[in-house]
Amino acid sequence: MSAVRRSLVYSALEGWVAIFFQLAGTVVIARLLTPEQMGVFAVAAVFASLASTVRDFGVAEYLIQESELGEESFRAALTVNIGISWLMAGALFFSASAAAEFYRQEGVADVMRVQSLSFVLIPFGAVTMAWFRRELNFLPIFIANVFASVLSFVVSVGLALRGHGHMSLAWSSVAGVAVAVAITVYLRPEKLPRWPGLKGIRRVFQFGRFVSGIYIVGEIGRGAPELIIGRAEGAAAVGMFGRAYGVVEIFHRLVLRSIMRVCLPYFASGVRVEGTPVRGLLRTMSYLTGVGWAFLLFMAVASFSVIRLVYGPQWVEAVGLARILCAAAAVELLYFPAKEALLAVGKARESSALQIWTQLARVVGLLWAIPFGLEGASWGLLGAALVGAGLAQWYLGTGVNLLFGDVVRVVRPSAEVAFVAVLPVWGWSMVAPLGEENYVGFGLFGGVLTGVFWLVGLKMRRHALWDEVTGLVGGLRARFFGASGAR
Repeated sequence: MSAVRRSLVYSALEGWVAIFFQLAGTVVIARLLTPEQMGVFAVAAVFASLASTVRDFGVAEYLIQESELGEESFRAALTVNIGISWLMAGALFFSASAAAEFYRQEGVADVMRVQSLSFVLIPFGAVTMAWFRRELNFLPIFIANVFASVLSFVVSVGLALRGHGHMSLAWSSVAGVAVAVAITVYLRPEKLPRWPGLKGIRRVFQFGRFVSGIYIVGEIGRGAPELIIGRAEGAAAVGMFGRAYGVVEIFHRLVLRSIMRVCLPYFASGVRVEGTPVRGLLRTMSYLTGVGWAFLLFMAVASFSVIRLVYGPQWVEAVGLARILCAAAAVELLYFPAKEALLAVGKARESSALQIWTQLARVVGLLWAIPFGLEGASWGLLGAALVGAGLAQWYLGTGVNLLFGDVVRVVRPSAEVAFVAVLPVWGWSMVAPLGEENYVGFGLFGGVLTGVFWLVGLKMRRHALWDEVTGLVGGLRARFFGASGAR
């Protein structure tokens, strides 16, 4: 098995374990917490996510793309990560009261103060995690994050059952970070430096000032719905929107997060070997849309079943929002690896500019549409996704010579596969509209039916993923039947 495939396997397994515990926790939490409590945590989490993005300061990306990584560079990266992480811990802690006053929710401050504890711990594991990613060694990351997911689940559910409300989610995130850092430190190779250093800091800062901007702006754009809706509509509306977006987030956690962590080292490796990331980028686009478009289309059709099964009856108002957000996610998915492709060829400035314009489109779309309520906000995000796709193609065309015709060629089979996969359940929903009497059967059996027809579509169109599926099946057959025959 190649290093890339092995990395994808461990990354995917970790993502599946994480989403299992997250979904299990969500099933319980969504029935114990009110929309307002969920909204309070969601608003505070946006500030924590933004601080986390600043904290990294592009250090992980610097370590991954650096052609000759020596002890000096590693120590400098550790110094930068500790300094900025602790700065963000203080900023989060001391700005908590102002944020709570702005959103008229004291709970926002309580959550932010607890989450600031994570930033004191994170740098001791983050730099080592980046080194593992550079080496395409995802086994230690898998181990650390699985233990973190299990502990976060236990803490969140345990505290929620004891009536701690939104604070149960705050403490669970700190617990997860603590155990992940502890395991990473335990598994770190002996050859890695243990202490920070000052020599080489300037180089880290020069790279990080652009890369951090990319992710900071991206985080602002991702958090814009919660921030804008929270101010305009209140915490309960944020909770409802969050449950709608949770349908999309299932795909992000199950598939997208696992793949994206491998993309930058994969593209960087392609640049070192071929001088361009285009081949890897097109393959990634084909794989992402091959899985994602069918998944998101099914989630749009089955959104009532998904929300009713996962979150419970108090969240069914989010169904219509979820369908629009699935469409927006399908558009965004096409160019999701764009910033990593630009970073792989050293175009941090262009990648930063792409993020700025894309996220500005999200903010403008939300501000323009929020007077029309949550549904308007969802349509605003769909319009922004279309604008973002156009921007991404322009930057990739000028930055890495990606042709739009090549993009259409590699993703057309994915669109056809998605149509084949979801056609049966769409027909089912037309004959028997979803409601309280059939949502369980539709969600469970419809998912299985879609999976079967997805495989049929892959084979019919000879999608690139079909070779991966047959290769995986063949490998498992040879391994198990071969071992059986040997006995």
